[in-house]
Amino acid sequence: MMIEVKIFGLALDEQSQVPILILKDMEEKRVLPIWIGAMEAMSISISLNKIEMARPLTHDLMIKVLETIGAKITKVAVVDLREGTYYAELYIEKDEEVYVIDSRPSDAIALAIRCNAPIFANEQLLEDLEKHLKKDHEVVLKDEEAEKWTEFLEKVGEEDFKYKM
Repeated sequence: MMIEVKIFGLALDEQSQVPILILKDMEEKRVLPIWIGAMEAMSISISLNKIEMARPLTHDLMIKVLETIGAKITKVAVVDLREGTYYAELYIEKDEEVYVIDSRPSDAIALAIRCNAPIFANEQLLEDLEKHLKKDHEVVLKDEEAEKWTEFLEKVGEEDFKYKM
């Protein structure tokens, strides 16, 4: 089953310096972090912040091509995680026919933002990730600095990450 998710924000993995797209379910109970490329993060950020470009970027061009041929993206879905790679699908409708096309999640979401298409995630994927995140983790830092970080992380809210990179 698929459940609707929304973009919670963009962040930068401090260790690897790779952008992370953070999705959350509509109830904000489950999170889906997806490490993405810098160009895709830039494209997503531009669209989220409604920055107008003089010339169309690749994702804008794709939307224009679809519109020109009478097709539209009706939804996108993050459907699987295999060997550390997320998989997504674009649902494109033309002449009452629906085409499902394999996509990278970052590209699918960049397109969804531009055409106001809903974003979904495989519920089993979210449940599996939630179970993985809830597993017991070994405490590495047990000093005052670790306690400060724990307190800080408990206070972090949506506005601290919203559409920033």
